[in-house]
Amino acid sequence: MSLSASAPTASGGFLPELAVDRSPATVAAAFLLAGFAAIWWLVDLRQATLLLIGGGFGVALYHGSFGFTGAWRRMVVERRGRGMRAQMLMVGVAAIAMMPLIAAGSLGSQPLVGAIAPVGVSVLVGAAIFGLGMQLGGGCGSGTLFTVGGGSTRMLVTLAFFIVGAVIGTAHLPWWLEQPSLPPIGLGTELGLPLAIAVTVAGLAAVALITAVIEKRPHGGLESEPAPRRPGWRWLLVGPWPLVGAGLALALLNIATLLVAGHPWSITYGFGLWGAKIAAAVGVPVETWTFWTWPAQAEALSNSVLADTVSVMDFGLILGAALAASLAGKFAPKAALPLASLVAAAAGGLLMGYGARLSFGCNIGALFSGIASGSLHGWLWFASAFVGSLVGVAARPLFGLDGFKRRQA
Repeated sequence: MSLSASAPTASGGFLPELAVDRSPATVAAAFLLAGFAAIWWLVDLRQATLLLIGGGFGVALYHGSFGFTGAWRRMVVERRGRGMRAQMLMVGVAAIAMMPLIAAGSLGSQPLVGAIAPVGVSVLVGAAIFGLGMQLGGGCGSGTLFTVGGGSTRMLVTLAFFIVGAVIGTAHLPWWLEQPSLPPIGLGTELGLPLAIAVTVAGLAAVALITAVIEKRPHGGLESEPAPRRPGWRWLLVGPWPLVGAGLALALLNIATLLVAGHPWSITYGFGLWGAKIAAAVGVPVETWTFWTWPAQAEALSNSVLADTVSVMDFGLILGAALAASLAGKFAPKAALPLASLVAAAAGGLLMGYGARLSFGCNIGALFSGIASGSLHGWLWFASAFVGSLVGVAARPLFGLDGFKRRQA
């Protein structure tokens, strides 16, 4: 139900000229507040704070329609690179702040570690699989969660199969890790911090420049950011946010995540954990799989999901996106979907879950947080996933998905 411009909101106040979906807004806000209190009580304040940071991610992603899938597809199909340039700016800002923090190793009593992973076949193959899957599924790791929060029924299918694919990936990862690989390579360690930051920023700037050159050829100029559709502060609640603004907000939130959680933003580890817990509950002996016998994974499997920082932030992201969509009057679940689209969603989810596990993360954990941490594997992930995405864009018409939809992230 939507409220008219002068109708009272769920809190009893007034938001002039805004239409609010009152019921979902009330539910999302209640779950965020109750979740914060419950997690503080059951775990600690640090973990509860991560739920709210996750909520901030959900708001920024939703109002900025900030996803990698659509931006990459738009670059390929329309030769428009505004989304990719915003992504490069986001990663660059985060890198400038995060790489020194990671090099320091701690802040006060909080240890700080980066998203630095091996560089090998598993990343090369897994990222390509992920890139293909995200074009079929209609969203990347972050895109899947914020569109689910916004009410997308199709993306619920993608998320369900994302979880299945992630669990399968945990079963196969030990084999993939036996394939040719270099050890984790951190640019800060190899090059020294100043040069590592300079090389990272230069690489991101080069990608942005390439997108600008490609865009100017058919269009004669670069697409500008649209002006806010509402005066004053109201666009903050309604959107759309400028991509640059949303990207800067995401960079600041990732820095906050590093400071509070002790590691950068990640998404897909939670999917594998949820799936493994569900599988264990129905009798699948996942605890005997090699991946889940490793100390950190065994501990996560035996503990509550509320003790897992990634899971808590994922929950917060969904709720934050739901709250943003509801306050903007745009929370609109849709149940009628073509069969071919559902098949693509399922296939895309499976591919993304499996690929993310092999490549140590998705567009967030591997690309955004990886490159911002100074990890070489983040650059390999970026290149390989983009190639896979090209294949995915070409395959979309087979499922009736040709065309670009901005809200599909």
